[in-house]
Amino acid sequence: MVYYFKSMPSGHTLFMGLDKQENEHLIKHGWPEQDIWFHVDNLSSAHVYLRLNPDEDWQLIPGDLLEEVAQLTKANSIKGNKQNNITIIYTPHSNLHKDESMDTGTVSFKNPKLVRKHYISKRNNAILNRLDKTRTIKTVQEFKEEREAKDDADREALRASKAQERESEWMERERIRDAKHRKETMYADLFTDENMTQTNERFNEDDFW
Repeated sequence: MVYYFKSMPSGHTLFMGLDKQENEHLIKHGWPEQDIWFHVDNLSSAHVYLRLNPDEDWQLIPGDLLEEVAQLTKANSIKGNKQNNITIIYTPHSNLHKDESMDTGTVSFKNPKLVRKHYISKRNNAILNRLDKTRTIKTVQEFKEEREAKDDADREALRASKAQERESEWMERERIRDAKHRKETMYADLFTDENMTQTNERFNEDDFW
């Protein structure tokens, strides 16, 4: 099962797996561009994720939102929940490294420099009670389907963007072609046989004034 929570008042989604086996699914089917991974530093804990909006910078997470996710992470660590003065580490999902040699539910980092820390002095029950009231549960399959739906939407958006780009390029080529044609034909009607005859007649008339 995957547990979902809603941050208030920002509305951001937080989620975590039931156990280390489900952590594997969260790693595999998370959203690398938007999900931020949280864990208690140097202690066993749940893998908690914050899903940012597409235009948000993970290094500029508001302090109150960061505290909410950190409190949820602390509360879901057997040892960390009982201790004061602990550190929560977090990094983008895209920075997680996982290979077959690693134990179930464990990860490392592609770039350790992209890991940030958040200090918690003690448990905040008010935050945890508020989050618990928003809790919903989905299956791992539903979580996987969310990722598949996102991938489908991203591909469709990319196709639409490329189609729009091709149309814009075609319209620009047509504009250039039309402008060139107008330039080439701008004076063409001045040199028709009729206009040339009229012009010669005027010149002939002027010869005898």
